[in-house]
Amino acid sequence: MKLAVIGTGYVGLVTGVALSEIGHTVTCIDVDPVKIEKLRNGVPTIYEPGLEELMRRNMDAGRLLFTSRHREGLSGAEVIYIAVGTPQRLDGSANLDYIRRAASDIADHIERHVIVVIKSTVPVGTNRRVRALINSRTKGGVQVDIASNPEFLREGSAVSDTFRGDRIVIGTENRETADTLEKINRPFGIPIIKTDIASSEMIKYASNAFLATKISFINEIANICDRLGANVEEVAKGMGMDHRIGPDFLRAGIGYGGSCFPKDTSALVQIAGNHHHEFNLLQSVIEVNNHQQILLIEKLLARFTSLEGKKIAVLGLAFKPHTDDLRESPALVLIPKLAALGADIAAYDPIAADQARKLLGDNGILYTHQLRDALSGADCAVIVTDWPDIKKMEAATYTRLMKRAIVFDGRNCYRLDAMRKSNVEYYSIGRPAHIPELIS
Repeated sequence: MKLAVIGTGYVGLVTGVALSEIGHTVTCIDVDPVKIEKLRNGVPTIYEPGLEELMRRNMDAGRLLFTSRHREGLSGAEVIYIAVGTPQRLDGSANLDYIRRAASDIADHIERHVIVVIKSTVPVGTNRRVRALINSRTKGGVQVDIASNPEFLREGSAVSDTFRGDRIVIGTENRETADTLEKINRPFGIPIIKTDIASSEMIKYASNAFLATKISFINEIANICDRLGANVEEVAKGMGMDHRIGPDFLRAGIGYGGSCFPKDTSALVQIAGNHHHEFNLLQSVIEVNNHQQILLIEKLLARFTSLEGKKIAVLGLAFKPHTDDLRESPALVLIPKLAALGADIAAYDPIAADQARKLLGDNGILYTHQLRDALSGADCAVIVTDWPDIKKMEAATYTRLMKRAIVFDGRNCYRLDAMRKSNVEYYSIGRPAHIPELIS
């Protein structure tokens, strides 16, 4: 089929590339001509493993096109996907300005009946309002059908998730629309769930809220383990073997970040409040996560009397490995607080260092793509992102490069038994510390 995708961010670009890979002709539309020019040259505007290869292959096959002109991109399209951002407002609600703009652009340019699919994460009721907006503005009596098709992609593994996902959710108002979208997605070979639109919209929020709840729960257990001398990894293992609980998302650390969990949990609290329901559980999840992001500061201050003039290597800046996305990354909270306490900061990330400089500024911070540069002469290291090269690094590397090998591991990257054989003074989350010698 001939498809159009409005928006070329994480969701839109991956969606467009994936749909072209399974045989559809897809035109991706973005209002930013600079991004479009880059994409036309075969260069993705986001970092996502495997994306560039798929993108170039389908461009070469003539199935994947890019334009900044809606008239050109929407011409002849049978199905139009809206995949624009819904950033968080100050009150926690989702900002739907880009959704409304996309809807207006569709109404101004379509000349035939189409199905409009909202891929973006939007509050319940948004699909219905978008359909009403488009149908009120179209010319010549043209009307659209609307559908909800939320994405469940993890940044850093979005391509894999697209082709190996757990389910595809399709929310529609009529059977014909549902059948069309099922036909489009059938080549993925993933189970398809058909629902009403409101349920589809809620599935996305409910899924992310539940996963965020699991993360905050295990982090609270980890904080108790710290006080009792227990090992949260053993606790999580024992919990996860219960099939009713499962092992996923039971890894203790310094909290979740990214473009989805923080935004979607806050939005769901706001949605509930708008309908006179206090979502107390989710409010607590958010509070726990906010505190967890400064946990390493508390551990540092408990170890050192002062951070003034100490060189601190911050290892990892992106909110998770295999992405350059810093949205809601704990590093964005941690680094300004360390700077305010007088620390000299060397910040390492293999991909996101330049992005971090744009957001945080220089301010005396050394940004580097080399682990060695960050660790050299450091008084201590704090691990924020569990990049593979950090996880694979031997304890002896810390001992060799640092002034004194003191590591605060916010992602529990290393096995305790391995660290106990080292000369590294090691603090992690919810696990006993290893202190190889008397602290001076």
